[in-house]
Amino acid sequence: MGTRSLTFVYEGNVGSEPIMNMYRQYDGYVSGHGRELAEFLASIKLVNGFGLDDHELGQIANGMGCLSAQLIVFFKKSVGGFYIHPVTSTDCHQDYEYHVYQNRVIVKDPCEVIFDGSWEEFYDFCYDEETA
Repeated sequence: MGTRSLTFVYEGNVGSEPIMNMYRQYDGYVSGHGRELAEFLASIKLVNGFGLDDHELGQIANGMGCLSAQLIVFFKKSVGGFYIHPVTSTDCHQDYEYHVYQNRVIVKDPCEVIFDGSWEEFYDFCYDEETA
């Protein structure tokens, strides 16, 4: 049986409604999905507007909606494994939840918060041998 996870992306602050909910069928634990998500976020500069020379996918995201679309492209490589669920689907028998805000990530397992910090701190958390 796989380790399921949900990844929610938000445009607003904590307490706002998510704009995207991505379900992962397996490898949803911190040293799996968490690390991959941390690597993705570390590669992104979040901006509000961009120029003609700023079209390199994976380097910038024009807001959280753009980040959500790039996140799907980053993870979805073949049939199965990843699915987009309604943002209201909060019980998918997940073992972990990842909540992504502008420069903030909250990780739950799913009832208890096990991490709350910046994208940079999240990267360090995912690569800390004791927590991952």
